[in-house]
Amino acid sequence: RHVLRQPVGWFESDFAGRIANRIMQAPPAAGEAVFQTFDAVAFASTTLVGAAIMLAGADVRLLLPLVLWFIGYVALMRWTVRHAGPAATASSDARSAVTGRVVDAYSNIHSVKLFAHHDLEEDYGKQAIERARQTFFTEMRVVTKMDVALTCLNGLLIVAVTAWAMWLWYHTLASVGTVAAAVTLVLRLNNMTYWIMWATTNLVQNLGTVQEGMQTITQPITLVDKPGAPLLQFRDGRIQIEGVSHHYGRGSGGLQAISLEVAPGEKIGVVGRSGAGKSTLVKLLLRFYDAEAGRILIDGQDIAGVTQDSLRHRIGMVSQDSSLLHRSVRENILYGRPDATEAQMIAAAKQADAHEFILTLQDPEGRMGYDAHVGERGVKLSGGQRQRVALARVILKDAPILILDEATSALDSEAEAAIQDALFGVMQGKTVIAIAHRLSTIAAMDRIVVLEDGKIAEAGSHGELLKANGLYARFWARQSGGFIGLETDA
Repeated sequence: RHVLRQPVGWFESDFAGRIANRIMQAPPAAGEAVFQTFDAVAFASTTLVGAAIMLAGADVRLLLPLVLWFIGYVALMRWTVRHAGPAATASSDARSAVTGRVVDAYSNIHSVKLFAHHDLEEDYGKQAIERARQTFFTEMRVVTKMDVALTCLNGLLIVAVTAWAMWLWYHTLASVGTVAAAVTLVLRLNNMTYWIMWATTNLVQNLGTVQEGMQTITQPITLVDKPGAPLLQFRDGRIQIEGVSHHYGRGSGGLQAISLEVAPGEKIGVVGRSGAGKSTLVKLLLRFYDAEAGRILIDGQDIAGVTQDSLRHRIGMVSQDSSLLHRSVRENILYGRPDATEAQMIAAAKQADAHEFILTLQDPEGRMGYDAHVGERGVKLSGGQRQRVALARVILKDAPILILDEATSALDSEAEAAIQDALFGVMQGKTVIAIAHRLSTIAAMDRIVVLEDGKIAEAGSHGELLKANGLYARFWARQSGGFIGLETDA
């Protein structure tokens, strides 16, 4: 639950596989550590106290070697814990890195196959495995040193107690029975100490895994609702962006002092070269990040002051790379509104021009139609099919503010025309912000905003911007197939 509430930027900075591995390993390791601690402490204390009492009963002078040995044993245990702890943490982190790299390769298997980079990914994985092997060797060196030291220490205890008991017997200060009892006790103590030290080593290793997992699980959530934050009270969907700047902490890039007002029900198109700040604008509107300067208001309410869930419940979005959950088509569409009826779900699919192809789906387990599973991130569907399911999900959500980020980029011309008609129907009565490189898809918007280097270069209707003969007009003139030319002059 804690990890799910981390901001988007937190997930973007690490391997999903490594995060998952840490979360899965930490709970069983914590349980094992608790069990081992209880077991080792109970067994060790009982055995040591019992041995001390029995030796003292035989001859109190036999306690001297035991006391000296115990001091050395405690010192060795402290050394083991001090050195094995960091080694175990490093080893656990290295194993998580291996999982992260392997999952990353499998998740992007199409790219691996497309570029024929099996060997490259194999080497990339081997680098992580080699690091894991080195950290394991470091961990084992600590264990080996502990084992050798413990063997020497126990050997000294056996020799010392036996020699001391024999000396006492030789001088008629102890009986043969006392000598036999003392030797038997230290031999049993010898076996017990090996078990305790190995239990301690395993405990430290588990604690290293727990520590690494806790570093992930307990990281503070950097994007939180303010204490007592109210729900967003939606009225008509007016959006005000006031002097917003955001550079992702880099000092450049992103947005620079953007000010823009979108009237209720207005349809705004946003265009610009890659890196102009379009995606940053969307992320800030959804509050995936808090703006470094300025503020964004919806119906007069600063979105930084309302709950994130209430904000995002009011915004529907279709992105250019719509990922689906590895679940059924039905579950993916209902993700937009879990309480929707079957009829409402099918109506949304039909409006997104998805119903017919959904009925033809069948997965390897034999599930068909809306029950068919779409694979991880929807890989079993074509790009266009995946986009239509994502559109159906947003249509079903029926949020009053709609964000379209290249919503029809994966569709062929015929499907795009059909979806555009459906989208224009969905847009009615909603405040819309549509991002596009294909300018023909936003030419009918009420207003078009052109971003350049994180700033608003110009704004107006399609006709007004063409008459102005500025940056938008050059984009329009230099398009090839509806896309902004990469070499467009500033």
